[in-house]
Amino acid sequence: MINYFKILFPLITCSLFLLGCTLSEVTQKTKDGFYSSKSYISEKSKKAYQKGKQTFGFSNKKNSNKNMTVSKSPFGKMPDGTKVSQYTLINANNMKVSLLDYGATVKEILIPDRNGKFTNVSLGFSNLDDYRAKSPYFGCTTGRYANRIAQGKFTLDGKEYQLATNNGLNHLHGGEVGFDKVVWDTKIREVGTGVVFSMKSPDGNEGYPGNLVSVVTYTLSDDNELIIEYSAKTDKPTVLNLTNHTYFNLAGEGDSTILDHKLTIYADKFVATDETNIPVSIENVSGTPFDFTKPFVIGDRISQNNEQLKFGKGYDHTWVVRGSKSSHGDLKHAATLYDPASGRKMDIFTDQPGIQFYSGNYLDGSYEGQSGKTYPLRSGLCLETQVFPDSPNHQGEEGWKSCVLRPDQEYIHKTVHKFSVD
Repeated sequence: MINYFKILFPLITCSLFLLGCTLSEVTQKTKDGFYSSKSYISEKSKKAYQKGKQTFGFSNKKNSNKNMTVSKSPFGKMPDGTKVSQYTLINANNMKVSLLDYGATVKEILIPDRNGKFTNVSLGFSNLDDYRAKSPYFGCTTGRYANRIAQGKFTLDGKEYQLATNNGLNHLHGGEVGFDKVVWDTKIREVGTGVVFSMKSPDGNEGYPGNLVSVVTYTLSDDNELIIEYSAKTDKPTVLNLTNHTYFNLAGEGDSTILDHKLTIYADKFVATDETNIPVSIENVSGTPFDFTKPFVIGDRISQNNEQLKFGKGYDHTWVVRGSKSSHGDLKHAATLYDPASGRKMDIFTDQPGIQFYSGNYLDGSYEGQSGKTYPLRSGLCLETQVFPDSPNHQGEEGWKSCVLRPDQEYIHKTVHKFSVD
């Protein structure tokens, strides 16, 4: 086969030499012509455009000038001398998430508004003593069983178990000393901006059967996503429901209300309860103040004369997430929270069947937050992805996902909180 390149290249080079031009000069002249053309966007304009996008965390190109970081700092000591630490995650867009190994807790989430101003949107305390003494589950990992179990009782494989009744007649969030009140083992991820928390819960702890090993991994992405992944294994059949209990206020921690936020919950049904917040039926949302199938201002219907709102003292219910898939693969789009004043938006994607919307009905102004401001009624809200409340007492019923974990199984749960501005 004839190699035309070997024949033509010397001829082209020779011709250029005779014309007094080198290849590099020809290339440069071509580039100069392009730069001077009207279709060319100046380098200065391009940099300004990219800088504007990066300020709000929307650049398609990752900011290579800023490294994603994870740092560790002390946050106090437990009564037995165990040290508690704070872990701070920062992505390339300057979004920041602070975590505590006490309760595998989200302490702060700093995100920008539409003007680029960063504010913490997660309620919490500035010191460990307040978390230990009076926290209403601010930002923590709740377990073994998040939410309520009727009268603290359930039967598994023919054996009845009695748990603590720490919420009136019922069991709530794992009992007297749940997963939120212990210091977890911690490891900073070697790859990615993340922290891995793990703990061992012994057989019989708070009345639950089985030695359980639980792992919670928090990852902060450059797409301004806080990704929470849970896994667990047991050596005996047990029941399990892990979730995160962050209180959000997209106007900023310390702002007086979340009633002006707009909420969409992608669900056509919700779990109706009795006056003690224990499920009694699954109902359609249509025609009720529980219809958030399109964006509704939270405060518009919260005071309506509705039995369910009276039972919850506002919204404190689980919605049945639709089964349709989202842009996040196998995860379903569960909810969208939006603050019109700041433009901040949070989308939640999950593999769980339910999402509990709690409208901060028991905040009463007695908590002083990390900014020094108090938290009045409904100054924060929770959107907790999970199985339904009291599922241990609804095993095998239609529409109820099993909460039973057996030794040959692994508990897996993933939820993504994606932050943006509009």
